[in-house]
Amino acid sequence: MSQSGDTASKLREQGYRLTPQRMMILSAIENSNSHISAEEVYRQVVAQYPHVNISTVYRTLELLKKLGLVTETDLGEGLVRYHSADKGHHHHLICRECGAIIDLDDSVLATLKDTLLREYKFIADLGTWLSSVAVRSAESNFFNRLLHIIAIAV
Repeated sequence: MSQSGDTASKLREQGYRLTPQRMMILSAIENSNSHISAEEVYRQVVAQYPHVNISTVYRTLELLKKLGLVTETDLGEGLVRYHSADKGHHHHLICRECGAIIDLDDSVLATLKDTLLREYKFIADLGTWLSSVAVRSAESNFFNRLLHIIAIAV
């Protein structure tokens, strides 16, 4: 069974109707290769079903979140994004320079959490994202600054 079918089954089992709008919203989330905002979901759904209202998208996302079928994440850009819970929990590396977002498997930080607990008796809540400057952005930024300095000197 597909992920969309699994989620639809979970909704049906809990007594919720599978309206065409809900099915399209589920499809938009589950077919997204990244985290998707309510506005992005709405644009996809309204292209197929012009009579849907954005409030339907928000209500459905809230329901899916309440039922644990989607996760809600703010990646530091002031925009809430959604991700199918079936795709697993993970963290995000975010470059402050170029904005690139890289999914980071939960197991990578599990070792750090274990070490912090064992060595420091510290229970870490590492959140869902870490920000830094990606090496490629730092290198690019360094060369751009260098070129700017050379241009000013000439």
